[in-house]
Amino acid sequence: MGRNPYEIFLTQLEKGAKVLKLEDYVVEVLKEPERVIEVSIPVKMDDGTVKVFKGWRSNHNTALGPAKGGIRYHWEVTKEEVMALSAWMSMKNALMDLPYGGGKGGIRVNPKELSENELERLSRGFIDKIYKYIGPDQDVPAPDVYTNPKIMAWMMDEYEKLVGRKAPGVITGKPLIVGGSEGRGHSTALGGFFVLREALKVKGESYEGKTAAIQGFGNAGSFMAKFLYEAGVKVVAVSDSKGGIYKADGLPIPEVIKHKQEKGTVATFPGVETISNEDVLLLDVDILVPAALENVITDKNANDIKARYVVELANGPVTPEADEILYSKDVFVLPDILANAGGVTVSYFEWVQNRMGYYWDLEEVEEKLDKKMSKAFREVYEAMNEYKIGSREAAYVVALRRIVEAMKARGII
Repeated sequence: MGRNPYEIFLTQLEKGAKVLKLEDYVVEVLKEPERVIEVSIPVKMDDGTVKVFKGWRSNHNTALGPAKGGIRYHWEVTKEEVMALSAWMSMKNALMDLPYGGGKGGIRVNPKELSENELERLSRGFIDKIYKYIGPDQDVPAPDVYTNPKIMAWMMDEYEKLVGRKAPGVITGKPLIVGGSEGRGHSTALGGFFVLREALKVKGESYEGKTAAIQGFGNAGSFMAKFLYEAGVKVVAVSDSKGGIYKADGLPIPEVIKHKQEKGTVATFPGVETISNEDVLLLDVDILVPAALENVITDKNANDIKARYVVELANGPVTPEADEILYSKDVFVLPDILANAGGVTVSYFEWVQNRMGYYWDLEEVEEKLDKKMSKAFREVYEAMNEYKIGSREAAYVVALRRIVEAMKARGII
């Protein structure tokens, strides 16, 4: 896990607040989540015993609208992590100019150890405990680590039973048949792809002739590989939790994706060199995409990063210390709250469609996503130039300006 994620958030918050010269009391308000709910969920297991699981839901700041953010199932989930993630969601939603505050949830569980029925009972049990505090106008969950559309459908169904009416907008990331949105599956990667295209554009470059390496080959990483490959980028290395593969003249990405689907890993792909997850980060490529874990680029290895563009599809892959090193080396970091915001942006589209009862086709969703991501990039780039600061600080500046303006308008501060 590395550093306490909440401390990292506070460091980033204070940097952004300093640039904007925010009053101390404003920062004090933003340091604490508005509400953190902790629940115990008793689940009847298949063998008749009962196990109790701990769960949390944090609302960081709701000045801009209902809380929005995922629910993760992980054996290492902590209250502090959920709080930090909800704070990052406040920033991400504000940066993308979505009418949302920040929310996040988590249950401490290893979902791989549960049967399908146990997983369903756990998911419904969590909603039983928090349903009074969520809703289309209050707090809108979504999938996150080890949760998926099926789990979201169970949660929505449980919520609707408890409140006695249909409420598809209570949760996003649902299957299409029960109110999901087209394009949600690949939206995180596509958003990152659009943002990188804009970054290349302001540097007078394009995807032509570029090389890339991707750490993490789950949903976001594999779709990003596909989009880059289709744009003519040579993807020379990819990795997942079992290891990485490298090919100097470019990997055949469609075949690698197929291999991953069939074998569960890229590490056994034939006819390539094997490479460690750590080494993927240090390759001599134009574009580096950390799409797996947090804190992988630190002050220990930041000096050895050779890529000129770093696209943070993972949350928090670069530590604050590493950030400063990369900035001094003129590496263009596209920070997580911008680069991976495609997911929550299409979640917003899903919520809008649920509320209208009218659904868009894939082309319309992708077009709207492109517009949103490009606008957010331009605002970050303008702030970078206006204040002569790095991209992460700039992203925080844009987000904080909106949140503080909303808090002032409401008379909170």
